[in-house]
Order: sequence, then structure tokens, then C-alpha cells
Amino acid sequence: MAQHILITGVSRGLGRAMTEEFISLGHTIWGCARQAEPVTALQNHYGPPHDFAVVDVANQDQVKAWGQSLLERHGPPDILINNAGVINALAPLWQVPPAEFDRVIDVNIKGVANVLRQFVPAMVQRGRGIIVNLSSGWGRSTSPQVAPYCTSKWAIEGMTRALAQELPATMAAVPLNPGIIHTDMLEVCYGDEAASFTALQQWKKQVVPFILQLSPKDNGRPLTVPGG
Repeated sequence: MAQHILITGVSRGLGRAMTEEFISLGHTIWGCARQAEPVTALQNHYGPPHDFAVVDVANQDQVKAWGQSLLERHGPPDILINNAGVINALAPLWQVPPAEFDRVIDVNIKGVANVLRQFVPAMVQRGRGIIVNLSSGWGRSTSPQVAPYCTSKWAIEGMTRALAQELPATMAAVPLNPGIIHTDMLEVCYGDEAASFTALQQWKKQVVPFILQLSPKDNGRPLTVPGG
């Protein structure tokens, strides 16, 4: 059955890959990203019933306006995927500029909370829906020079598991480790070695079926994409 799927951070990387694969399988995507040009390109390429908007998830007012518009026009999503995220430039924690640290926290933690705040009430009222918050291997382990990013993803693990305890038995919230995927973000961390990890085109064939089979029995379980 075709699903209505909301994805943040659809302009590139994991978000763009998931968008392409879900649509190829006949599902409808409602997505957002910060940059206008790729959002416009997505809307022009796919068109209705898909719906793409320019939204900075770290901006509560923008998320609220987007959420109200989507819910009025479409109703709540069947699956909500909080994917939007940023990483700090590699540096010891004490050398990360305050503004850069704040941006990681604002997008990766507060941005997720902003999106949940707008859409979860409607999903709860309807009594069904799956929430997937993208975590990381660095949400369950640590590495040097990425302390702000680790901080944000450890927070996502806790936030999601706590949220899971607040949902009705007919819903699920899952912190999902996507694996190590060759993206622009990974190149920040690994440089040329990033190309040796899972390719996006391969990964999207693994993650999309995995997400589609999630059910209320998975509520609160920290999961990892097989082969990611």
C-alpha cells in the first residue's frame, strides 16, 4: 500500500537517496530542505502529489508554518523521517567555535524536536504512524574531533526512546543508525577514504524496504540498517 512519507533534509545525501527510492516504489514524499534551488528542482522534477518546501528545521516558526500547511492540505504522514543533520569541521571540542557547536545542536537536536512538535500530535490523534529519527554509529559510540556531532546523536537516541514511551501502542518511534555511507558529510570526516564505504545507490535499496517494514512492535528499539 502506498504511504505518505515526510522526510527532512531531502536536498542531498541520505535524504535525497531515500526520496528517490520511495518515489520509485510508488510512495508520496513530503520533504523539506534549507536551500531553495534543490527544493525547486525536486518539485519541478516530481510534481504533485509530492510536496517539497524550503524550511530550516532549526527555525521553529518555519517548521510551524510548514507543518500547519501540510496538515491542512494532506493530513498527517504515515511515516515521519527526521533526517536533516549537519556535522562540525573536525577539531578538538575546545577548538570548535561556539556558533558551529550551536548550529549542530540547533539542527540535529532542536530541529528534530521542532518537527516532532508539529506532526506527532496529528499522528497520535489518528492513532497510527511510524517515526524514524536518524541517529548514527556516533550516537552509540564516540570518536575524537566530532564531539558536537556525537553529542547530538546521543541526544537523538535518548529523545527517541523517551518519545517511544509516550506513544500509543499503535505507533512506533525508532532511533535508526543508517550505517556508514559515502556522502559529502562522510568526506568531511574521512576524506578520500569515504569512497570505500557503502555507496548511496546501494544503501537506498537497503534502507527503504527496512523502513517500510517497521511496525509498532519496533517501538523504542535502537535499530541499524542491515548492510549500511
